[in-house]
Amino acid sequence: MASRLRVLVHGGGIGGLTLATALARRGHTVEVAELRGELEALGVGIIQPSNALHVMREIGVLDDCLAAGFAWEVLTIADPAGNTLARIPQPRMGDAPATNGIPRPALARVLGAAATAAGAKIRFSATVTDLTDDGAGVDVALSDGSSGRWDLVVGFDGIGSPLRSRLYGDRFTPEYTGFANWRVTLPRLPEVRGVVMATAGHAAKALLTPITPDSMYLGAVFAEDPDFRPDPERAHEQLAGRLTMFSGPIAEALASATDPAAVVYSRISQVTVDAPWHVGRVALAGDAAHASAPQLAQGAAMAVEDAIVLAESLDAYDGVPAALAAWEERRRPRALWVQALSRAVLKQETGGETTPEEDELLKIGVPGAAQVLVQPY
Repeated sequence: MASRLRVLVHGGGIGGLTLATALARRGHTVEVAELRGELEALGVGIIQPSNALHVMREIGVLDDCLAAGFAWEVLTIADPAGNTLARIPQPRMGDAPATNGIPRPALARVLGAAATAAGAKIRFSATVTDLTDDGAGVDVALSDGSSGRWDLVVGFDGIGSPLRSRLYGDRFTPEYTGFANWRVTLPRLPEVRGVVMATAGHAAKALLTPITPDSMYLGAVFAEDPDFRPDPERAHEQLAGRLTMFSGPIAEALASATDPAAVVYSRISQVTVDAPWHVGRVALAGDAAHASAPQLAQGAAMAVEDAIVLAESLDAYDGVPAALAAWEERRRPRALWVQALSRAVLKQETGGETTPEEDELLKIGVPGAAQVLVQPY
């Protein structure tokens, strides 16, 4: 596309800032409307598999991500006592490293700085209050009192996407899987130099993931009542009570979990927009279009892939409608495959009943999925 575009990105998370950086580096005019007052991401750490790191290289921030995180090459599978059962080398995409663990706030700072340096403008405490697409452009009013006309509006605004609600009402809402994720940041144990995944059959799975030379996070998934919320005074004890079957490094890590406020609890839900991801000049991407369970550690990777492929499509096709159609045709099969396999693996790990279609997906296994996902996106 020869002309320069005006693009509004709704949401300043991982996918939104990646898109803003990619587009601004190509000379487009980009603004990000972010509801929060700053780019201080919630949560603990995040795994960047090789396909996500390949995107980070493409937008010029790979070295910053590696400097802020902890790169690793091998996944270790252990029994409940911490004895090693298998060591699985992780595949690479091109010359990107295999995997990087990084604190979410650090990644937010890296991406925010990159977007600003590329020329994108970030509007904080701002969300869409009115939107009119007349086919030739989109008139948008924001909650901070600003307004403008854009060639394209992209909703990287998360699983609860307000833009998705504007496009589709309540047709596509988050579906609770019945499971929740417990995570807490702790001092890194010296032996944790990559993800250590300890399993106790269907009873429990716990992971230790290094995110800096000094820190790691403990993560565990359990079936939880949809109305359950951890006790703010006892969350660390509640987590420990769910992991009593583990000794070894999991128990050692839990011993250092003494602050209930440090425990992050999130229900695992998914969203599948079973309709076009774009309506006119308004598009949905990342979790707004295809939020999935975390079993393949590919949620953020799918978002940044969405972002870089959209930037490429806008360059390659004549006109926004054609570019959006080509982008979705390229992205939908891969993102929905990741979502479906992630849900199937979640069921498999927790003893849930899988469908025949999920059984077919599970034949590839998680290692096989990793090999698929280092192929071009």
